[in-house]
Amino acid sequence: MNSAAIRILIIDRDAKYREWLRLHLGILYPEATVGAVDCTQDSALSGLATGRACEVLVLGAHFGASAEEGDPEGLKQLRMLRAGDTAPIMLVLAEGGDELTAVQALRAGAADYLPKRLVTPARLKASLDPALQGLEPAPEPQAPEAQDEAEPATRARRQPTPLATGHPAITGYEITRKLSESEKAVVYLAESRALGKDVALKVSKIPCEDRAMQALEREYQAILAVQDPAVVRIFDHGIEDGYEYLAMEYFPRGDLKARMHVGVTESEALRFLEKIATALAVVHRAGLLHRDLKPPNVMLRENDNVVLIDFGLARLLDISHHSTYTGVLRGSPYYMSPEQALGEKLDPRSDLYSLGVIFHEMLTGRKPFVGNSAMEVLQQHVNTEPPRLPASLSGYAPLLAQLLAKQRENRFSSAEELIAACVTLRTGNRRRAQSAA
Repeated sequence: MNSAAIRILIIDRDAKYREWLRLHLGILYPEATVGAVDCTQDSALSGLATGRACEVLVLGAHFGASAEEGDPEGLKQLRMLRAGDTAPIMLVLAEGGDELTAVQALRAGAADYLPKRLVTPARLKASLDPALQGLEPAPEPQAPEAQDEAEPATRARRQPTPLATGHPAITGYEITRKLSESEKAVVYLAESRALGKDVALKVSKIPCEDRAMQALEREYQAILAVQDPAVVRIFDHGIEDGYEYLAMEYFPRGDLKARMHVGVTESEALRFLEKIATALAVVHRAGLLHRDLKPPNVMLRENDNVVLIDFGLARLLDISHHSTYTGVLRGSPYYMSPEQALGEKLDPRSDLYSLGVIFHEMLTGRKPFVGNSAMEVLQQHVNTEPPRLPASLSGYAPLLAQLLAKQRENRFSSAEELIAACVTLRTGNRRRAQSAA
C-alpha cells in the first residue's frame, strides 16, 4: 500500500481524542497527511461531502443507546457525508450504539464501524489497511476547512497557574537554588532542618485540586514500593499553600546526561548499561514499570553507582495500562518504545528498549532517532531501523540490536537476561584485551 499522497481527516468534537487519533494515525501511516477538525455542524459536513478534502475520513459520532430509539445523529452525519459523488473512505468510531446501528452504518457506506471505547491503534490499522488497498490518491489540495491542527509539540497550551515569583516557602526547608524545572514541577536544592542535610525538594507548579491522589503522591507511593539503594530515597511528602512537594535524596554528582556530555568510554558505557539494568531489575521485581527512563532520570552516587529517579509515570505491572485519548502520550519521545508510542499495553521490555536508546547514545554520542517534531521521532521508533554502529563499535551491535528490536518478543525477556549478556560481553572484551597485550 502506498500512502504517500493519502490524506486522512479526523472529525470529532473531543479535542483530546482528535489529538490521540492524529498522533497514532500519523505513526501508523507516516507518509500520509493527517488532519483533524471539529466540524460536526451540518453545513461543514455537507461541504466535505461535495468536495475532495481527503481520501479517508475518520468520523467520531454519537449513535445513541439503540437504533430502535430513532435515527441517531451519527447515522445522519454519515449519510450526509456519503451524499457527494467523491465521498471518501469512511471509518466510523461510535459512541453508544449497538449491533443494529453498526449494520445501518455499514449499509450507509462506512468501511468499518468500531465502538469508540474499544479503539486501539492496532484496530485502526486492521480496519483501514483493507480499505486503502489499491486506493489512488487525488491530486487536489486539501480544503481550507480541513487544515491540520497544530503539531502537539508546537500547539499553544493552556499553562497551569504558576508558582508565585521567587522560591516557594516550605516549612522545615531552606531553599538554596533551583536545580531543574519541567512543565509541572520545579526541583530545588534545599536544606532540611529536621535532617540537617541537603535534599532535592520537588515542588508541583500546579495547585492541588479535590482529587483522590495528587501527582507527586502517586510518585511517592510508587517509590515506597521499592526499598533499595538503586532507587531514590524519599524523606518527606506534603502540601503547603496549595502546592504539593517531595523531599528526596540529593546527588551532588548530577545525572547521567551531564556525565555523557563529559564523555563516556566504551567500557564505561557497558558498565553503566549493566548498572541501570540491575536497577531496573529491582524496580520490575517490585512490580513496577518506570516508563520514563532517560539520562536525566539516572543519577550518580559518589562511587559511580546509579540511582533511578522520577517515578511520576511508573505503573504497576499487574494492571493493564494503555495510553488513552484522555491524555497525551507521556514520556520523552526520544526514549519511548514502539509499543508505548502506539499506546499499547507495556511490560518490562519497554523499559529495556528505553535503556537500549541510552546505550546507543552513550556509545555514539547521538540519539538513534531525532526529528523536527515528537510525531516524527515516534514514527521512527515504530517504523525505522536504528543506524548502524561504526565499525569500531561493531562488537556491541548484537546486544544493541536485541535491545532496540521493534517487536518486544525479539528483545531480552528481562533485565536479568540483559545483565547476563553484559557480563558475557564484558568478559569477552577483557580476554581480547589481554590477548592483544
